[in-house]
Amino acid sequence: MIIFWTVLATVFIAEMGDKTQLLLVAMVGKYKISHILTGTWLATVVLNLLAVGVGVALGSYLDMRVIKMIAGLAFFWFAYATLKGEEEDEKEKEMKHSLGPVLAIFGSFFLGELGDKTQLAGITLAAAYTDHSIMNAFYVFLGCTLGLILADLIGLIVGAVLKSKMPAGILNTISFFIFAVFGVISIREAMRLIFGAGSVLAVAGYMVISVVFAGICIVTFYHRAKADGKTL
Repeated sequence: MIIFWTVLATVFIAEMGDKTQLLLVAMVGKYKISHILTGTWLATVVLNLLAVGVGVALGSYLDMRVIKMIAGLAFFWFAYATLKGEEEDEKEKEMKHSLGPVLAIFGSFFLGELGDKTQLAGITLAAAYTDHSIMNAFYVFLGCTLGLILADLIGLIVGAVLKSKMPAGILNTISFFIFAVFGVISIREAMRLIFGAGSVLAVAGYMVISVVFAGICIVTFYHRAKADGKTL
């Protein structure tokens, strides 16, 4: 149990202020709490199974350049979908199967955390404490999983409070900017991994992608405002 509490405390502290807490704040403005909990907790379990089970070999099989690029595009998609903001009536919402948003949340959270400092902490703790013991490995996995869940619950609670206190439009705007910023950060990291940190091509690459995304958002905002009868 000493291993469990040590790992839980370490992961909890490592996750505080991390980007996934902010992503949960953004997700509350777009998805149901039940979908968010299901998607993020499934992703947490899978991530920590990777960290504890095959974490040492993770870097040999997964190309972080691809992961960061996919994560950036996923965040851009969430930002765009939030900005577009097409409303559905309640019957349409009830007819939609819950697996769609759950998988979307799972993918976003999984890609956001994959290779992040919290998972690297899990890999390090697994190497330090498992000592070829299945029970110790289980305690490390349990501590990592609960530490990550508890820390991210704080982000979920903050998002729920903001949703209850703020008009939907303001929370959607906050959500859009959170997704957009993390999209830019992920694309920037991908470009630096592809072309090298400080490379002109890296800077040009993420700037071009970011400008294209911004242009799409401006056009979408214009058409939405026009449809709502607003003057720009």
